[in-house]
Amino acid sequence: MPLALVALAVTAFAIGTTEFAAMGLLPQVAENLHVSIPQAGWLISAYAIGVVIGAPLLTALAAGRPRKPVLVALAGLFATGNLLCAIAPDFWSLAAARLITGLPHGAFFGAGAVAAAELVAPHRRARAVAVMFSGLTVANIVGVPAATLLGQHLGWRATMLVVVAIGALGTVAIARLVPQLPTPAQSGLRHELGAFRSGQLWLALGTVVFGCGGFFACYSYITPLLTEVSGYATGSVTLVLALFGVGMTIGNVLGGIAADRALRPTLCAAFLLLAATLALFGVTARTEWSAALTVVLVGLFGFAIVPAVQTLVLQKARNAPTLASATVQGAFNLANAQGAYFGGLALDAGLGWTSPTLVGSGLAASGAVIAVIAWAADRRRPGTAAPVPVPALGHPLPTAEAVART
Repeated sequence: MPLALVALAVTAFAIGTTEFAAMGLLPQVAENLHVSIPQAGWLISAYAIGVVIGAPLLTALAAGRPRKPVLVALAGLFATGNLLCAIAPDFWSLAAARLITGLPHGAFFGAGAVAAAELVAPHRRARAVAVMFSGLTVANIVGVPAATLLGQHLGWRATMLVVVAIGALGTVAIARLVPQLPTPAQSGLRHELGAFRSGQLWLALGTVVFGCGGFFACYSYITPLLTEVSGYATGSVTLVLALFGVGMTIGNVLGGIAADRALRPTLCAAFLLLAATLALFGVTARTEWSAALTVVLVGLFGFAIVPAVQTLVLQKARNAPTLASATVQGAFNLANAQGAYFGGLALDAGLGWTSPTLVGSGLAASGAVIAVIAWAADRRRPGTAAPVPVPALGHPLPTAEAVART
């Protein structure tokens, strides 16, 4: 694997830290800026809105431009957004800065996934994408707990400044280590939008919006579940949440390896295993050790989906994958909002702290159904389209069936 992938992973680490650490710093932010905790929660929504807006917008603006300068600019915008957060004088300025910080998120991972795939041979593309996304998963093991502890002792602004430093390091690393990747022969916004004529691409996005909502339905309410049902002390929850990051990292690596060998089966199996694990969580949450084990498994199966989905989108978008790949990040954030919403409805209905896991199980199962339908539709097509070369490298993108046969 090229060292350039590490540069992409460093920025992914910074993005993951700033995205998820905000959840643990809400009490400090609320107290410092004199707002309620629910109002401080709008900062999370502001970031998600930034992702949804920025993924298609910035990718469209970057269409037709060489990928390395685009990646450097997006990483630099992310670091700048965090600096604005650190110096924000009031709540609304911080909310605006959070929205700005979220803008490059989807575009960076979209362009980064395409660049990672172009840096390696075709049969290693899912693993290359997984290496880049490992920065996001490692952030949940190291970055988020460390950022939360730092914010509790030195204030939330100190956490933001540390993220600024990591983001700046990632920007410099990308500028130094990522090679110049030639611009595709056919490029531009109209060419990128052409990828959305693929029904298979829409089905892939549908699996993310609905299926991955199951993961977020559980993650959004995991803290009260662990304290009210499993019996963990509040101070121990941070360590248990780090287990989510452990599971995510393992799932990301194994999912990348499995997707390179059998893409469609990996995707369907990951959704089914996630649905089963979430359904059992209502039972395993009753004791501390079984709850901790289940947390690892939810992270594992939840993130085994990521490299498979990204690789599938790269295939179905063919030689115009950048906008489609960035749109996946918007789809993940829609899944986040949907999972949290339906999980909250279950809690408001008085169904108990374990009810979001059952809601999540149903959403993950719906993702499996969509994935199976897409697989069956692909197999029923009269003949298999020839692989389309990636203009930057000239490597063919294998079809899903070709990958599955390997």
